[in-house]
Amino acid sequence: MTRNYSNQTAAIRAGLETDEQFGAVIPPLYLSSNYTFEGLGQPRKYDYTRSGNPTRDNLATALAELEQGAAGIITSSGISAIHLALQVLNPGDHLIAPHDCYGGTYRLFTKLAERGLFEIDYVDQNDESALKSALKSNTKLIWVETPSNPLLRVYDIKNICALAKQKQALVAVDNTFLSPVHQQPLKLGADIVVHSTTKYINGHSDVVGGAVITKSKELGEELAWWANCLGITGAPFDSYLTLRGLRTLHVRQQQHEQTAKKVVAFLLGHSAVDRVYHPSLPTHPNHHIAVEQQSGFGAVLSFELGLTQPQIAAFFSHLELFSLAESLGGVESLICHPATMTHAAMDDAARLKAGIRNNLIRVSIGLEQTEELIADLRNALDKAKQWVEPQSASHSEINEVSHAI
Repeated sequence: MTRNYSNQTAAIRAGLETDEQFGAVIPPLYLSSNYTFEGLGQPRKYDYTRSGNPTRDNLATALAELEQGAAGIITSSGISAIHLALQVLNPGDHLIAPHDCYGGTYRLFTKLAERGLFEIDYVDQNDESALKSALKSNTKLIWVETPSNPLLRVYDIKNICALAKQKQALVAVDNTFLSPVHQQPLKLGADIVVHSTTKYINGHSDVVGGAVITKSKELGEELAWWANCLGITGAPFDSYLTLRGLRTLHVRQQQHEQTAKKVVAFLLGHSAVDRVYHPSLPTHPNHHIAVEQQSGFGAVLSFELGLTQPQIAAFFSHLELFSLAESLGGVESLICHPATMTHAAMDDAARLKAGIRNNLIRVSIGLEQTEELIADLRNALDKAKQWVEPQSASHSEINEVSHAI
């Protein structure tokens, strides 16, 4: 496009009317694994799909534009996107990561560090003194996840980037929870943005993928080389579906968040709920930072229940409109128990340090009718609160109930 349009318009128009052969409005899907050379020693723009593909490039270009970046690389999963961003590190380099990052991120970082590929420190990035103390002469990368998974902590991207620049370190931000609709980390000083496109960008829970967007063209070229070298580029068909999902990202995000705010208000008033975590709340410790660096608060929320473990299991069993599953960002509402699901890869001590307790529940609000979602939660919470462990129940029966969480 020749003019600068809003992100909403840019997402919808990405790649449209680029078919010069038949004039198709929607760009065609290129499934070919390889492409002919014009002649000996004369490769075309594309030669092999692992290295480059027109459909994948359409998605990469669109995401780079939405994030205001210079380059985008589409990967096979969110974790492979994280792995790709780590290629800026060499043995002897130092990585600073959040103490409460996603469990899969924690597992990848920890295991690669144990192999000596880099050094790592996990830090509460809201503790500026701890963050400053963690910075070393060999710090090469600071990893930021904001809002965090699953406690929705918000970290000051501008401040972290300013500290990083003092050590000539790079900053990478996992922007999966908000998408470019609600947050653009590159504009706040970050060098790399990472997405699990499986989540909001695709939005339909039917494609696994990831994306890395860089502020500079040079860094983008370096990481694109590594993506080809490692063989972690995304598949064309997955890219096609993800680009289709991207076109409705803005309207989905708006509805997701509207419903989420009403669900938060309901949970705050229920006697079975001890605490609710969502950046929209004025009581959130970093609500002011969220207001400053985000244009929305997102539709993932978490809450702690003041119930016994069997009662929590009963709560899950009485839900009808929330699927007990990992992931987030789809049109369907999802609910999970982080301690035994998304963050099971963390050891007990690390989970406790991150504040992830056994009574914590994470919810991804979908696009179902708002009042019906609230009614479903109310029914499950009320029944869970009233549930009493049968005195005659055997240990095996109790374990079967508890297995739900």
